[in-house]
Amino acid sequence: MTVIRGTDARRSETANGVMTTFASPSQGGASRSLWRVDAKPGAEGPLHDFDGEQVWTWLTGAATVELGGQTYQVAAGDTVVMPPRTVRRVLADPDEGYAAVVTAPAGARALAAEGDGDYGVPPWIA
Repeated sequence: MTVIRGTDARRSETANGVMTTFASPSQGGASRSLWRVDAKPGAEGPLHDFDGEQVWTWLTGAATVELGGQTYQVAAGDTVVMPPRTVRRVLADPDEGYAAVVTAPAGARALAAEGDGDYGVPPWIA
């Protein structure tokens, strides 16, 4: 058993928000990565893809999720299962932003939406 203290959570910041990693291969040796996303109001994530399934659960706020050509409005308490190889984008509520907890397989790789680029493993999943 590995215990990862809250004070040891790893933070990665982008222009759209902060990802706080709770467990990952490099943090506790987990086979799945678990992180929190705190998105700023109005933040617009990039149009992209992943080679592994992601499961998102919203804790606070709201968002618009574009997934596989469909659009979904989500809010606190909602969960979205994002299949691999399905283009996605998450847009934060313009007034509230959102906080969500996300899990994905260890080593999941971010891919270009057009399928012609591999961005690698994001730091919050590594």
